Amino acid sequence: MDHQSVITPWDLECMLCDEAAEPKALPLSLLKRITHDFSDEQAIGRGGFAVVYKGMLENRTVAVKRMSNTYMYEKEFQREVECLMIAKHKNVVRFLGYCADTQGNMARYEGKFVMADVQQRLLCFEYLPKGSLHEYITDMSCGLRWRDRYQIITGICQGLHYLHHKHIVHLDLKPANILLDDNWVPKITDFGISRCFHEMQSQVITKITGTPGYLAPESYNHTKVTYRHSYQLDIYSLGIVIIEILTGNKGYHDVDKVVESWSNMLEQSQSEVQKKQIRVCAQIGIECTNFDPAKRPDTLHIISRLDETESMGGYIKTGMITSQQVGDVLNKLHQDAPNTPRESSSERMPL
Repeated sequence: MDHQSVITPWDLECMLCDEAAEPKALPLSLLKRITHDFSDEQAIGRGGFAVVYKGMLENRTVAVKRMSNTYMYEKEFQREVECLMIAKHKNVVRFLGYCADTQGNMARYEGKFVMADVQQRLLCFEYLPKGSLHEYITDMSCGLRWRDRYQIITGICQGLHYLHHKHIVHLDLKPANILLDDNWVPKITDFGISRCFHEMQSQVITKITGTPGYLAPESYNHTKVTYRHSYQLDIYSLGIVIIEILTGNKGYHDVDKVVESWSNMLEQSQSEVQKKQIRVCAQIGIECTNFDPAKRPDTLHIISRLDETESMGGYIKTGMITSQQVGDVLNKLHQDAPNTPRESSSERMPL
């Protein structure tokens, strides 16, 4: 039933503006209202068992994912909510709330009126107007500059590292499930087949689903995968994604040829640093796609490798400046000039 009807579009907008706000149960009436009753004009994406709509608030926009065939995909809905309630990271899509509504509906069946339950299962997220990464990496010679691609690679790796730290295995990592904000910050989304293991170390995955082309080879062996080895499934998918970001294509590529193909498209003043970054990323991509799961690196190793390449060029050379780095610089300036009046500002650098 629609017990949370007191929540308004303004309340949802306040949640969106407050990064500390926790996801909550949302009324069906609210989600109907902001999507114009789930009109086709508001639809912005369709998947195997869901349609995503644009939800219009007072001054902001959200995305509303409405599940279809809810009886068939009830487990997927519950798993997705479970993962999203745990996952709070700058490289994971911001989850605002869910709706699990069931109402009785009179319908005629074999000449008689019977009461049938109608289920509604919906999820609400931040809206990212740039869409998915898939739309920007079809060809390395057009679209994103290297510094943007490098930021996307590092962001995906950081997001996946966070998920694995939280014992969440995504199981369907691919460019279509990576959204981009206005500053090209990647955000992992679509946790419909993900698994959250908690401390149930004896748990296994008996049926591995996902997207062909991104599935690890062991996914086709019809063998059980324990929680300890399940993370390597994501690592393989990550490697395919990295190679695709580098080249526009899936599959193995020679590292030297990847670097050479980028040589004429790099910023001249930063080309040597960026070539090193490209080489390291290509090596990581190839290592992640090793057919032997035991030889694939874990996310901690990957992050440390990327951190080394970032330090090669410093903050300015890579074009990657974090809010923490900005704050450190500002604090240092204030310490050097203690008698200088400080200007107050409510603005924060978007990342």
